[in-house]
Amino acid sequence: LPGPPFTHQQMPSKMVYYGQISCEQDTERYLDVVKYVFSYYKKEVPLIINTMGWVKGEGLLLLIDIIRLLSPSHIVQMDMCDWKVMPPLTSEHIHFSAGLHTKGKQQSKCKQLGVGSMENWKYPEEEDVSAPQHKLLYVHPEFPRAGVAGEVRVHSSILRDMSILGYLGHLQSPDIGAVLPLHSLVPYQVPFNAVALRVIHTDVAPSNIMYAVNASWVGLCCISEEVRCQSEGPVLLTQTPICDCLGFGIVRGVDMEKKLYHILTPVPPVNLRLVNCLLLGNIAIPNCVLVGQQGIEGEIPYVTSDYNYSI
Repeated sequence: LPGPPFTHQQMPSKMVYYGQISCEQDTERYLDVVKYVFSYYKKEVPLIINTMGWVKGEGLLLLIDIIRLLSPSHIVQMDMCDWKVMPPLTSEHIHFSAGLHTKGKQQSKCKQLGVGSMENWKYPEEEDVSAPQHKLLYVHPEFPRAGVAGEVRVHSSILRDMSILGYLGHLQSPDIGAVLPLHSLVPYQVPFNAVALRVIHTDVAPSNIMYAVNASWVGLCCISEEVRCQSEGPVLLTQTPICDCLGFGIVRGVDMEKKLYHILTPVPPVNLRLVNCLLLGNIAIPNCVLVGQQGIEGEIPYVTSDYNYSI
């Protein structure tokens, strides 16, 4: 709330790299991630949960799931001007309405009587859906164009880029001076067999995995299993783990002869020792990072004008 997120970045106590700007394609993993992070909340201090703005259709149903899962004491619901699609999220509405992956009170009774078939996937909290008792604080702005969706999407893209640039700013020297381009910074060398690798958002053939990883934004993560590989790697995971993310980096290059990833990251070495997994998601490095590199003669690395838009 003090301002745009990129102006006051801090390392969170617990973080998971979801790897996509929308959870629409994998809502089950999104809920698993929320549950994983929330399980570390010790309830020693007040907690403000900032839900996302997807509140239409399945987004509203997913929001009901999240409210059931987290059982907040208060809900602040902010409507848009002249928009009445979203119902007030009262305790009664949450109690009786079906979510995306959980069922309301009436549906649960039908299930106990053996009427109809429900999906097998559920959370333990779903077994006995107790009536939530939160207090609803309803805010309805009276000024026009409050929360217009189209403008929000444009601003979100810019803010994401600014957050990445703000994070990469930690690579720069704290002394006031010229900003160093990324190609002038010394990367960490990480052996292929020291970290497991997983592309979150799509299936990539093992033969093409290095093309996908090169010049990409990656989450530096820590999985509980020991990374074991009989060869020199790369080590590929078959499923996306839900695990701690310790920070982010850019794979500046891949040395296929020496079997090394070259990674730029501001994560301190004491935390990097814990990293044993690289997660690649659908998060793009801002164009200005690649196009605006200073001091390069000839073609700019990773940038091409010969692009086939039919692909």
